[in-house]
Amino acid sequence: MSNMNDNRILVTGGAGFIGSEVVKQLIKKNSFVTVLDNFSSGKKQYLPKNTKKLKIIKGDITDEKIVAGAVKNQDYVIHLAALPFIPDSFYYPANFFNVNTIGSVNLLWKSIQSNSVKRFIHISTSEVYGSAQHVPMDENHQTTPHSTYAVSKLAGDRAAFTLYKENGFPVVIIRPFNSYGPNYTQPYIIPEIMNQLLNGNRELMLGNIDASRDFTFVSDTADGIIRSLNSKKAVGEIINVGSGNEISVRELAFKIARIAKIKIKIRYDEGR
Repeated sequence: MSNMNDNRILVTGGAGFIGSEVVKQLIKKNSFVTVLDNFSSGKKQYLPKNTKKLKIIKGDITDEKIVAGAVKNQDYVIHLAALPFIPDSFYYPANFFNVNTIGSVNLLWKSIQSNSVKRFIHISTSEVYGSAQHVPMDENHQTTPHSTYAVSKLAGDRAAFTLYKENGFPVVIIRPFNSYGPNYTQPYIIPEIMNQLLNGNRELMLGNIDASRDFTFVSDTADGIIRSLNSKKAVGEIINVGSGNEISVRELAFKIARIAKIKIKIRYDEGR
């Protein structure tokens, strides 16, 4: 999909880690992009500069008036805005449901009412699957979320699918696995390891080092999301986006250390 032919695309959470990469790629494909972001974690400096193809709206997806204005005359919506940091969800569960579930419903409903949005790309998370019952974790894997964050995202998925069924509104649900790359906005495992090394730590303090993850470079994640805009088979489907390769946190830490030519030890930190 080399050219999006001047389509108008709203990207919520567009100043965030994955969102800003989606925006960059869309503008390169000749799209007009509107970013809706409250900048709680996203940053304007992550967005392309000196382009007439970008409009920025500072606002929240829970604000009906702002959302109604943002979706007006848009051709597509890519919905990435969310509260993403899992540890916070244990302390502020209502906030996570308010944004990740109710905010998503608000955006979906206003998109339906706009009569212009041709497709809604709802970005979920692989966290909704919980612990792996089989590998690879495909789209038919059972959903057993282990955190308030994951439950709030799964509720958003269910709402998106229900509104698709009830209204015939074209929805695609994307479940990315772990992304990595520049412009991280949350303290995830790869930047955590790198920050400890940069701070001179040679005995890394890490949590469950036997846990395995699937890591995908952020530009590949963004490409997968964008490809779903025009895929005829995508509507009404759940699509996982990942590399298909797993690596344990232990292996990951030693791999990063080898690249940096640093010898390390790992100590288990129950609090992480």
